[in-house]
Amino acid sequence: MTKPELPDTSEIRSALARSSRGPLKPKELARELDVPRALYRDFKSQLRDLEGDGVLYRVRGNRYAVPEKINLTVGRLSVIRSGAGFVRPEAGGEDVFVPAHHHGSAMDGDRVAARIEGRPKGKGPTGRILKVLDRARPTVVGTYRQNPNFGFVAPLDHRVARDILVPRGQEGGASEGEVVVVRISQFGSPKQNAVGTVEKVLGPMEAPGVDVLSILHGHGLPQEFPPEVEDAAQKAAALMDAPGPRQDRRDLHVFTIDPADARDHDDALSIRPLERDGVWEVGIHIADVAHFVEEGEELDLEAFRRGTSVYLVDQVVPMLPHALSSDLCSLREGVDRLAFSLFVTLDGDGRVGEHRFEKTRIRCRHGLNYEQVQEVLDGDGSVDDETDEALQQLQRLARVLRRRRRERGSLDFDLPEARVVLDSEGAPMDIQRVVQLESHHLIEDFMLLANEIVARTAEDRKLPIPFRVHEPPVDDRADELRSFLASVGQTLPKGPLSGKVLQSVLDRVEGRPEQALISTVILRSMQKARYDPENQGHFGLASPAYAHFTSPIRRYPDLVVHRVLARALIDQEELPERWAGEDLDRIAEQSSEQERKAQQAERDSVEMKKIEFMQRHLGDDFAGSIAGVTSFGFFVLLDRFFVEGLVHVSTLDDDYYQFVEDAYALAGERSGKRYQLGDRVQVQVVRANKEERKIDFRLLQHEAPS
Repeated sequence: MTKPELPDTSEIRSALARSSRGPLKPKELARELDVPRALYRDFKSQLRDLEGDGVLYRVRGNRYAVPEKINLTVGRLSVIRSGAGFVRPEAGGEDVFVPAHHHGSAMDGDRVAARIEGRPKGKGPTGRILKVLDRARPTVVGTYRQNPNFGFVAPLDHRVARDILVPRGQEGGASEGEVVVVRISQFGSPKQNAVGTVEKVLGPMEAPGVDVLSILHGHGLPQEFPPEVEDAAQKAAALMDAPGPRQDRRDLHVFTIDPADARDHDDALSIRPLERDGVWEVGIHIADVAHFVEEGEELDLEAFRRGTSVYLVDQVVPMLPHALSSDLCSLREGVDRLAFSLFVTLDGDGRVGEHRFEKTRIRCRHGLNYEQVQEVLDGDGSVDDETDEALQQLQRLARVLRRRRRERGSLDFDLPEARVVLDSEGAPMDIQRVVQLESHHLIEDFMLLANEIVARTAEDRKLPIPFRVHEPPVDDRADELRSFLASVGQTLPKGPLSGKVLQSVLDRVEGRPEQALISTVILRSMQKARYDPENQGHFGLASPAYAHFTSPIRRYPDLVVHRVLARALIDQEELPERWAGEDLDRIAEQSSEQERKAQQAERDSVEMKKIEFMQRHLGDDFAGSIAGVTSFGFFVLLDRFFVEGLVHVSTLDDDYYQFVEDAYALAGERSGKRYQLGDRVQVQVVRANKEERKIDFRLLQHEAPS
C-alpha cells in the first residue's frame, strides 16, 4: 500500500484556479484535493509556506486564492528616479506601474504582491503594493545626520525615497556627514519612516575609496569569498587531469582577444581552411568552468548567489575566486587549459554549415588585446604571418555575419560609453569616450554566432537551459515611441514594430545632433533582456533563439548552459528531472536580478568618478553641446571630457522658459529664445556633489543654430 502524500504545488494551484466558489478555506481545499485527515496539519503548513513564497495569497476569512485570479501580481519592485516604480510579474506579462504613494513600506528590489487597480487608456496596468514577500535591502548606505533628539541617514541611492531614523545610542560612533551602513530594524509605513542601527562607518565621502565602498555596500556586493569557497577553489586544481572524454586540440592556432588590462580570458578563437573551396572551420573555445565547479558544491552555490562578476571603475567583484577566474579557468597564453569548444563551418557568404561541440585541451599561442589586433586589421602592425592571416580572414567572415544579422533586423545601438582613466592612487585623471574598434566587433560577431547556435541546439533537442530573451515593446510603449519619433520628424509604419524598421530610423539619424536622444528613447521603449526557462526569442537581435554560453567565468547562466550541453551532448547521459523544473525558474530569476544589480553598480561607480573628477574643475569653463532637454533644464555634454552636467532652468534668469515636449526644447515666453538638442554652448562648472550624484553647470554663452 502506497503511503499518502501531500499534493504538489501545481495541484493546489489548479484546484484553486478552477474553483467555482472563489477562494477556499484550508478545509475546503483539503476536501477538494482528498488530503487525508492525518496529513491536514502538514497541509496547512504547506499552504502557509506557499503563501510566504507568494505562490498563493490569503484573503479575508482565511481563504486562499491564486494571485492572478484575484487581480494580484507577484514580482520585483523597481523604483525609478521620480520615486514611482514598476513590478515585473514573475509569471510574465506587462509591468505594473505603482505610484510612489502606493508603495507602502516596499523598497527597490523587494519581492512584492501588487493589486492591479486600473489600466489608463493606451497605457499599461497601474496598481498598489499590498504585501512585501521578501526584503531585498536589509541595509541602506547613506550620509549620517544628527538632530538634537535623534539621528537619521539620508540614503545615497535615490530609489530609497525616505530617510532612515537612527535612535539615540544606535549611531555606532558615526559623526555628522560620514557615510554609513545602516541596518533596518523597522521598515516603516507610508506615514512613518523606517528605523535602523548604524552597522558600519565608511568615513567621509571625500576620503579615498569611500565612494566605491558606498557602492559595494549599497548594492550588497560581497568584497570577499567565504573561507570554504576559497579552499574549494584551491583544491579545484586537482581536477585539471580528471578522467573524461576530452580531445587534444593543442595543435590548433588559438588566440584570445581582450582588453589590455583583462585578467580573466574565457573565450578564444581559431580558424582553418577546409578542403572545400571557400569553406572555413572556426573554433570558438570557451573556458570549461563547469569541469571545475560541480553542481551543488560550495563554489557553485556561491556563484549562484553572486550571479555575475561586477566591473567597477577601479576593481572587479568576481563571480568565482581569483584562483579560478584569473588562473585555472582563464585561457592564458602559453599554458594548457581545458575548454568547451564549438566548431562551426562557414562559407564566404557567412552561411553556417555543420557544427559540433567538444570538450578540449587547448594552448593559446597569443593573448592579444583589441588595439594590437586593430593594428593588424588596419595593416599597421603584425603579430606573425600565421596570426595576421587568421585575423584578416576572421574579419572578413565577421563582416558578413554582421551584415546578415542587420538584414534580418538586428538592432545596432551606437550609444557612447565613458572610460575613466585612474592614476596610481585610484583618482580619476581623465574621462574619455569609449571608441568601438573593428576588433571589438570581430569578437562580438563570433560570440553572438556561438550563442545562437547553442540556443537553437537546445531548442531542437528540448534541453532545459536559461534562454536569453528580449520581448518586443509592449503596445503602450510602442505607441509612445511612435508619437515621440513623429515629433522629431521620424515616422514609423503602422503595425507591429520590427527591428528592421527601428534600425532604419537609427541609420537615418546617424551623425545628427538628435542621434543619441533617439537611440536612447528607442532603447528605453523596449523591455529589458532577461533569462527565462522558455524560449521567447530575442527582439533586439532579431533571433528566434538566443542563450548565453561564452562567458562562464563571469555569468552563472553560461555555466548552467555548459553543464546541460556537456551532460546531454558529450557524456550522452540523461539529465536530472530537477534541471527542467523549479531549479531552472530559480536560476533564471536570480540571474536576472543579479544582472540588474550589477549593471546599476557599474553605472554608479562611473558616475561617482565623473563627479570626483569634476570637483577639481569647479569654476572652470568648457565648451559643449546640448545632449538632452527636460522640463527642469538641459544637459550639456562637454567636448573636452566625456561628462554631462545639468543647466537648471532656474538659472536661466533672462526669461521664463517652458518645456516644448514635442520639440524637446526649452522656449522663452517673451523672447522666443530656444535651447534644443545639438545647440553649442559655453558653460561653467558650479557644483559637483557625490552625495546627491549631481554635476551642475551655469550657462555662459549659447550659439543657436542658423
